[in-house]
Amino acid sequence: MTEATAGRFLGLSQGLSQGLSQGLSRELLEGLSEHALAGAPHEQDWRHTRLRACLEQGLPLVPEPFKALAEETGLSVGEVRALIGYWQHSGLIKRVGLVVRHRSLGLTANAMVVWNLPDERVDEVGRRLASEPQVTLCYQRLRRPDWPYNLYCMIHGVRRERVEAQIAALIQRHALEHVEHQILFSRRAYCQRGGRFTPEMP
Repeated sequence: MTEATAGRFLGLSQGLSQGLSQGLSRELLEGLSEHALAGAPHEQDWRHTRLRACLEQGLPLVPEPFKALAEETGLSVGEVRALIGYWQHSGLIKRVGLVVRHRSLGLTANAMVVWNLPDERVDEVGRRLASEPQVTLCYQRLRRPDWPYNLYCMIHGVRRERVEAQIAALIQRHALEHVEHQILFSRRAYCQRGGRFTPEMP
């Protein structure tokens, strides 16, 4: 199994999502909402394309990331924030989050649990699992003819036995004993990054 995500995102764990909103994402979440409704920037130019390309690389890890993006693209800070807000509001940007390279932190016992749930229960069970502190993400995927599972959740840990014990406790706590599932421990991590959709610019 490789470590990757796709499908309909149902949630981060409470601790992780709170950490995101209180840390790196605070300025983004607080500052962009008013720009999203303040009027869409209609005129496209190379600076907009460069901004999209920069965002695909991730926010700069500096005290003022929007200022750094403005200097990189030739836009003002206000224009950067307005464009990001507009793209978020229009759906071009779906989600802003952290990419944690967990293996570098010693989290090498990483399990994806896949569940075969009735479709009408996916939202309810998915949101309950996503609220658990040990579940780092939870999302829905379409079933396949040879793969009946439609709900996926990920648990990262240091020791395999501890992760297995956490999964057993989750199953008991949420009365999922009779739900078909598999526990898939990852063996290797591939490139962890967001999508790349913008051509490279000089």
